Amino acid sequence: MTKKAGKNKKIPLVSIIMGSDSDLPTMGEAAKALESFKIPFEMKVISAHRTPTEMANFAQSARKNGIRVIIAGAGGAAHLPGMTAAYTELPVIGVPVVVGALQGNDALLSIVQMPKGVPVATVAIGGAFNAGVLAAQILGTGEPEFLDRVRDYKKSLRKMVLGKKV
Repeated sequence: MTKKAGKNKKIPLVSIIMGSDSDLPTMGEAAKALESFKIPFEMKVISAHRTPTEMANFAQSARKNGIRVIIAGAGGAAHLPGMTAAYTELPVIGVPVVVGALQGNDALLSIVQMPKGVPVATVAIGGAFNAGVLAAQILGTGEPEFLDRVRDYKKSLRKMVLGKKV
């Protein structure tokens, strides 16, 4: 499965990858965040275990293909974010996906316990929306309009909280 974002025909800057299409309900939240910031992205199913050659090829060619940040979601053993990070110099954001008896705790530990020199930024279990926000912030260091959109989003969060009546 490969999906280009929305109506925007620009080259994707972010790639959202997942080991199975069953991860789509979680990883779709990253897409929602990127859409809200008007950042072009793509989505792909790439498995570290079932398609390791394709995963390695993807990670090694992502930069050449214009990708600047990778968001990788995985449950269980959660090898996709770490293995992707091993094959690319691009920033990788790992999203632990809830699956099985451990409800994503195994994935969280797998993603955060990367060896020295192979970092993977990690968000909360099921926190794909925050992965999209973090990707926008990373991209925003070189493109101020993305940071401006993140600033506006955070202002809207503040306004929403201040408007709550209890």
